Amino acid sequence: MKKFARLALAALGVALVPAVVQAQDGKWGTVKIATEGAYVPWNFTGAGGKLEGFEIDLANDLCGRMKVKCEIVAQDWDGIIPALTAKKYDAIMAGMSITDKRLETINFSRSYADAGNGIVVEKNSDAHKALGPVTRLNLGTQKAEAEKALEGVRAALKGKTVGVQVSSTHANFADQYLKGAVEIREYKTTEQYDLDLAAGRVDAVIGDATALQGTLDKPEFKDYAIAGPGFSGGPLGRGVGVGLRKENQDLKTMFDTAINAAIADGTVKRLSEKWFKLDVTPQG
Repeated sequence: MKKFARLALAALGVALVPAVVQAQDGKWGTVKIATEGAYVPWNFTGAGGKLEGFEIDLANDLCGRMKVKCEIVAQDWDGIIPALTAKKYDAIMAGMSITDKRLETINFSRSYADAGNGIVVEKNSDAHKALGPVTRLNLGTQKAEAEKALEGVRAALKGKTVGVQVSSTHANFADQYLKGAVEIREYKTTEQYDLDLAAGRVDAVIGDATALQGTLDKPEFKDYAIAGPGFSGGPLGRGVGVGLRKENQDLKTMFDTAINAAIADGTVKRLSEKWFKLDVTPQG
């Protein structure tokens, strides 16, 4: 009877708590996670070179739930996926949106945040007036409204120079919807386009709405604001998730279980409000 009971409990445990089972088998005693370290307030290098931000706090929380040791390292954005596939680390938590293109190369956990994008311009500029108030539209589920809004964005930014981060969903968005109307300038980091925006070398930047709020919190951007429509869906992906190698399905299950728990008990909401001053918990 004891043997059958153990078998039954083991089967039940695999179904209900895969993260704990996988961690206990010794395969994932430590999970090495890469982050960019230059994407305020998602992840950034703070005083003394310490990594801080929403994703750093969340990564440590998830590792605790998975009963593994968390090792978080900084990695340049433009090489972050190749280094994952080369097995330099096990996972990516770097504000990376889940897109069909990226899914051709890597896998993702379920999403742990979804904020959409935004456009930052100078408050007294003609672009700010033309873009109008901040609104939110989904490129997948609100196609007609989104296309009309995009026409307005193209007209408001026509002939201007717009900064985006290279190899990002925002670069893809700009290339798909604004190419021909604006000059698109790509930057290795968001910090670099912040410098050019402050210096007047670009007229606007497009990026994640929460990261742009981090830009606006800097004193040199007191005369700048987010304006006009912000978009989600389409080339911007299906929220932000943990990037993983395709063969590590067990690690995906661990992260999925931990993220579901962190969403259910309000941890994601609490951390997002701490770092972003708004709730970016995925809906559904």
